[in-house]
Amino acid sequence: MSRIDQTSHVTLHYRMALLVDGAERELVNTFGSAPATLQMGVGQWAPTLEQHLMGLEEGQSLDVALAAEQAYGAHQAELVRTLSQEQLAQHCGPEQRVAPGENVELRGGAQPLRGVIAACDGGAALVDFNHPLAGLPMRLRVQVIGVL
Repeated sequence: MSRIDQTSHVTLHYRMALLVDGAERELVNTFGSAPATLQMGVGQWAPTLEQHLMGLEEGQSLDVALAAEQAYGAHQAELVRTLSQEQLAQHCGPEQRVAPGENVELRGGAQPLRGVIAACDGGAALVDFNHPLAGLPMRLRVQVIGVL
């Protein structure tokens, strides 16, 4: 049987749930529907999550509670920035809607930088560039079906 490594294509059922105030809040669950296919090492899952799959074989299962650092990482205060309306228009385009909860994509660098507007006032917006699941513990359940 094949083991999952950093370049594997994996067919699996999985369930991800956030652990909030002692309860689980389900994000995704493929167990009652078609399985998913994951290509390791290309950014489909956070590298920290992929590490938990390494070495598993076809037919094996995993059920683990993860601290935020083991899932999508700790929330980093330095990734929350205040941007002026002018900066948003320059880097996102003049069509960018500036309202809490709106996604932004700053263009101009080697790769776009994605974030979410956390708050705004007339002249500036507070933008969080952390992954939306950063800082949140989670439970991951996996059933490996196939490994190529």
